[in-house]
Amino acid sequence: MAERILDGIEVETSAGNVFLDLGLPDAEQLKIKSGLVIEITRAVWRLGLTQDEAGSRMGISQAKVSGMMRGDFSNLSERKLMECLNRLGYDIEIKVSPATDPVGRRTLAVA
Repeated sequence: MAERILDGIEVETSAGNVFLDLGLPDAEQLKIKSGLVIEITRAVWRLGLTQDEAGSRMGISQAKVSGMMRGDFSNLSERKLMECLNRLGYDIEIKVSPATDPVGRRTLAVA
């Protein structure tokens, strides 16, 4: 992350992952999970579901839906979030390709 001064204000350029910028462990996983939660929230709104209806459809409690929609998804795995999206009518495609670096990375692309 590069720092610079812009009009007298110190500006720090993001690494492209706010969780990494904050120095959180598992930043890559948190970015993917947050992207999945954003899509789940959009789907719930688009479908006009209540939190109770969304929970029933996704197979989780209304309390977990409420927490998720407030940004608390620590108690839900990536796998469960993908299952929730499936149950809301989304297809999920996992693409695997050789990495250019010695250690690969995970990303989320939403169509």
